[in-house]
Amino acid sequence: MVQPSLRPQDVFVLAKLLSYKGRRPPMAQMSVDLSISSSEVHAALKRLVLARLVSGDAEGNRPLIEAVQEFLVHGVKYAFPAKRGEVTRGVPTSYAAPPLNSEIDSGSEPPPVWPFPEGEHRGVTLEPLYKSAPAAALRDPFLYELLALIDALREGRVRERKLAEKELIARLRPSLHERSESQAT
Repeated sequence: MVQPSLRPQDVFVLAKLLSYKGRRPPMAQMSVDLSISSSEVHAALKRLVLARLVSGDAEGNRPLIEAVQEFLVHGVKYAFPAKRGEVTRGVPTSYAAPPLNSEIDSGSEPPPVWPFPEGEHRGVTLEPLYKSAPAAALRDPFLYELLALIDALREGRVRERKLAEKELIARLRPSLHERSESQAT
């Protein structure tokens, strides 16, 4: 028997699930939002459930925030290490994107960017978790921030990772608070 394992696009789907703030829309809508096929979304959700990062279908594929936080802060950099490349045109990510770009100055070194033909910045290529991530992130500011923070956790130096962890937790904790309030009612 083959043990299913997470794929980089699963983290991309997970980040989009977090951006919905508790209610997963139909798979067709997720597919459009992420620019990936419905079957890829479905397969990613199945792997995320098996990894215990998302609840089963009966509960609406709700992200399990404590597990998600642990995985993103401590595991994603080992499971999906960042791959750097040559200088290209693209979309800023990691410390060069919101929210970290207001706290970290890249100095004279070129910033990390996802390769994207319509990108307006030049920088060092940082391969996104999935090829459609730049386009999807530009349509959803919350998703963009999550993916940039995940990239900072994947490839950043100690200071960048610490700031990214703090910012990521700040974005995940409201989801945890909203869920506990809804369970109390």
